[in-house]
Amino acid sequence: MKQAAFLNRLAKEERERRDLAPWARFSAESAGRREPEAIDPMRTVYERDRDRITHSTAFRRLMYKTQVFLNEEGDHNRTRLSHSLEVCQVARSIGGALRLNEALCETLGLAHDLGHPPFGHRGERALDDLMADHGGFRHNAQVLRVADQLERRSPDYRGLNLTCEVRAGLLKHEADRDWPEDLLPRHPRPCLEAQVVDLADSSAYNKHDLEDGLLAGMFQEEDLRAESSLWRRAEAQVNERHPGFLAADGDNKLRVSRVTNEVLGICISDLIESSQLALDEAQPTDAEAAQQHGSMLICHGTEIAREVAELHKFLYQHFYCHEHLERFLTFARKVLDGLWTTLRAAPDELPEWYQNWAQSEGLERAVCDYMAGMTDRFALREHERLVGPLPGGFTPLSASTRP
Repeated sequence: MKQAAFLNRLAKEERERRDLAPWARFSAESAGRREPEAIDPMRTVYERDRDRITHSTAFRRLMYKTQVFLNEEGDHNRTRLSHSLEVCQVARSIGGALRLNEALCETLGLAHDLGHPPFGHRGERALDDLMADHGGFRHNAQVLRVADQLERRSPDYRGLNLTCEVRAGLLKHEADRDWPEDLLPRHPRPCLEAQVVDLADSSAYNKHDLEDGLLAGMFQEEDLRAESSLWRRAEAQVNERHPGFLAADGDNKLRVSRVTNEVLGICISDLIESSQLALDEAQPTDAEAAQQHGSMLICHGTEIAREVAELHKFLYQHFYCHEHLERFLTFARKVLDGLWTTLRAAPDELPEWYQNWAQSEGLERAVCDYMAGMTDRFALREHERLVGPLPGGFTPLSASTRP
């Protein structure tokens, strides 16, 4: 019988068995979905999950959701969508080098921020406060609400009906109360692919927060040179590769991009090398054994871990707590508080689907789900329509004088 020239699902599963490490998650060994479905002849289960996420409404909305800056503050600033694509790329680089399941890494990287509300982490803090008496709000838990309940793709089931491995990987470190019964008992550690995505996430946002913060004038390269060993290491490597480039006056954007790319490259290389050492030492027999291990096996080495922690401290002090972003937090709280108060008092303003959703979930959780799905610009428009003029006291960077 002539073998098919293309790679169908069976051929891909055979390739996984041949090429992946024994501690990787194998597609053919998936625990399956909550609602059984016919097997796809071409795609593995994790490729199918990836495609469902990519074509979901929640994924498209990430284009207009804040990463750090309000969407209108610049065309080149990161959004939740561009961040998710960057995380996906970093995760595939690390996962592929470690012979893990790249499709699972890709799926988790694309989906990890689906639960973020408008206005980024500032919107998350505001919604958590508003929901304090109703179970709170946590974006990782909200990811699974989106995937399991809020997305609508089939009349046969709620949500996207993703595999158990993807659903568990999205919850990561959430409390037991956020884990559905069908995913219990939970493992002590996430699967290795989820561990990869966790550190790909922090590596990607370190890189782009440095770039966005520098280009917005919130801190200077001199500050980084004085307080970040990782920045100095990256500059040294750029100087070695491009002698005289950093000392020359010229293209500031190119200089910042070159050094921040080097920061990311250092982190990726260290994660690959240090994680392989940890795996070689631990020698888990399979994916289950890796999740039962006493510590995370995807990790930085001691030296780079210290430098990354030092960089996190710098960004927290100079960027995340910058007065502009503190004013943004106050603005986001006022916008979301106005919407929350109005929608609770007038639930008929909710779309019909969410009005019906409130019958089973309760009004507060239904309002929260609706608001969490909003993009920045939709939340602002709805505030103006339902509440009134937007709160004062915050001027987007695009309309202010940049340093």
